Amino acid sequence: MDNRGNFGSKIGLVLATAGSAVGLGNIWRFPYTTGQNGGAAFIIIYVICILLLGLPGVISEFIIGRHAATNAVRAYGVISGRKPWRIVGVMGIFCSTIILGFYSVVAGWCLQYLYASIAGHIKGDSNFVANYFVEFSSNPVKPILWAVTFIVITHFIVVRGVRKGIEKASKMMMPTLFVLLIVIVVASCMLPNAMSGIEFLFNPDFSKLNRNVLLEALGQAFFSLSLGTACLCTYSSYFSKQTNLVKSAAQIALIDTLIAILAGLMIFPAAFSVGVKPDAGPSLIFITLPNVFQQAFASMPIVGYVISILFYALLSLAALTSTISMHEIGTAFFHEELKRPRSRAAWIVTIIAIIIAVFSSLSCGAYPDLKLFEMSMLDFFDFLTANILLPAGALLTCIYIGWVVPRATVHDEFTNNGKTYTWLFAAFLFMVRFVCPVCITLIFLHQFGIV
Repeated sequence: MDNRGNFGSKIGLVLATAGSAVGLGNIWRFPYTTGQNGGAAFIIIYVICILLLGLPGVISEFIIGRHAATNAVRAYGVISGRKPWRIVGVMGIFCSTIILGFYSVVAGWCLQYLYASIAGHIKGDSNFVANYFVEFSSNPVKPILWAVTFIVITHFIVVRGVRKGIEKASKMMMPTLFVLLIVIVVASCMLPNAMSGIEFLFNPDFSKLNRNVLLEALGQAFFSLSLGTACLCTYSSYFSKQTNLVKSAAQIALIDTLIAILAGLMIFPAAFSVGVKPDAGPSLIFITLPNVFQQAFASMPIVGYVISILFYALLSLAALTSTISMHEIGTAFFHEELKRPRSRAAWIVTIIAIIIAVFSSLSCGAYPDLKLFEMSMLDFFDFLTANILLPAGALLTCIYIGWVVPRATVHDEFTNNGKTYTWLFAAFLFMVRFVCPVCITLIFLHQFGIV
């Protein structure tokens, strides 16, 4: 454990692991999904889903990682003594590396918009803003350069190790991200007619609650916490034996949910103040919001200028906290299994991610005919990971912890050898064995329109 490094403080552990969950999805997906599915009513259902699916899933990966204290592939074999289960770790590393590649393309767009905001390039009407994004994303060189830049930044944080790299960076980035978010929320909520946006987000509309909303909430809880990527398993391999796994999981889920709700308070008041109903996905942050900031702060252009810069700095930080965790999963594997220096192991992941990023970028811009199964390569990689690999990894992890790993081992890790939350263990085991597999299966089927 000491030879491979570990987190040096509890706050560093929580911030780094929470950072792996906090990403661009918190900024654009959660607020819009909440607003369209009952507002506060959806948030209530979402919190319940976090308790039913999210926390048991997080704790399950924590148990595997801390007990094995090794990379994700070896961990699934060590804790049960059954090598075939290593395939779950292989899936996690494969999935996380693909995500690192195509996610860095979108993260690179954030860097471009941060630069453009500082330089004052994003000015004009809605048509100009829309054309700006199309022209930039269609350029065969610029998006790739920004994506590669983002991957390289991630690389040089990861290569410094757990304490000097990941933990140190997280201690700086997560508080900064939170402060930026609070500043923009305050500015957004002070705009005229901002209350309409707040009501859109928080007004509970129970009439909208149905089976689809429940499945949307389950899916949001699942993806928001990075379940199924082997990220949590890898990070928890750096936990000390004194770490309270249940408490840490609850803190991470709370931080992730809080940031997602604050993102809604940042976006909707500003959008409604100028009569714009936000879209979901990339169009929200690269087309809709730049125009919203210009209109909302038209009487105070310097404030709009600063808010735009802070917003894209916020997005870049949120993306970086996620790419660091995605990179570390593969780096730990190649470092330990190939017995190569950490720097060389990190370069293996970096080069693979760059290749994926290049093809993903070209497929959604300069070369739209670059497709797989009638989808752009970026969309295909997104579909493969989000719809297949992530649910499969999470489902197998629940089955593994619930039915394969010896009950005594799970109990000892969950309770820190009988010292904490012994009264909660039976409920946790029931959730992992029966409830979580059903929930994940429903999410999987819902994504394909089967339920």
